Amino acid sequence: MTKKVEIDEGSGFCFGVVNAIHKAEEELANGGTLYCLGDIVHNSREVERLKELGLITINHEEFNRLHNAKVLLRAHGEPPETYATARKNNIEIIDATCPVVLRLQKRIKQEYNVEDCPDKQIVIYGKNGHAEVLGLVGQTDGKAIVIEKLEEARQLDLSRSIRLYSQTTKSLDEFKKIVEYIKEHIAPGATFEYYDTICRQVASRIPNVRKFAASHDLIFFVSGKKSSNGKMLFAECLKVNPNSHLIDSAEELDSTLLEHAQSIGVCGATSTPKWLMEEISQAISERLAQK
Repeated sequence: MTKKVEIDEGSGFCFGVVNAIHKAEEELANGGTLYCLGDIVHNSREVERLKELGLITINHEEFNRLHNAKVLLRAHGEPPETYATARKNNIEIIDATCPVVLRLQKRIKQEYNVEDCPDKQIVIYGKNGHAEVLGLVGQTDGKAIVIEKLEEARQLDLSRSIRLYSQTTKSLDEFKKIVEYIKEHIAPGATFEYYDTICRQVASRIPNVRKFAASHDLIFFVSGKKSSNGKMLFAECLKVNPNSHLIDSAEELDSTLLEHAQSIGVCGATSTPKWLMEEISQAISERLAQK
């Protein structure tokens, strides 16, 4: 029986990442020096490809020392102080912040500036220290509270009003659990409003990747180790197919896994380039041909 290798058509870069990479490629094609504040995407292979085209990745410390330069802001978004530094240091910003993230930043900023409820807490369900979350917290002068999971919702001061938002790439299921918990436990005198700000392009990947993973004997999930979205989607693969393996390059392929699988699926995160999944699919096919 011929073994089948299939790439998940629903996997690969989301719109925000595609837009950021296009902007970087366009600028680099025009010549001149282009910096990027942080890895343009949480995938080392794609970062390496753009580095070869001339993109220079810098951190915030290096950015603060930079003057008279051109800097790309990636899809994750940045806090207001980054824009203030750019103005002060004559840095031209190429802003590739994802429109979904930008809308969320504005909503949180408005919430923070509206004095409707003096003791309200702005809570963000997201990964502490994640680039997008730092940009969101920055809209509140650093006052927003970040919670990563349901257990942390139990530590909130439920005697005070809460306004809950979510990082765009988080799990919708977990967000709903947090909402239910706060609804049930918030004090009678306090108010609770929540906003499901999870990107639908990302949320729709969950049922898609589950279906794909369940339809194969063996899954290779391709993702950078730093990708928050990658970790979340890989966990979804494992739920429906325990024979799922996280890799970020063809070098990490374990050939022994191929022996007992008739149907092999290759899928990935919103930060995984299509070309990398194709490269891995090709490597699997070559190894199968040698057997």
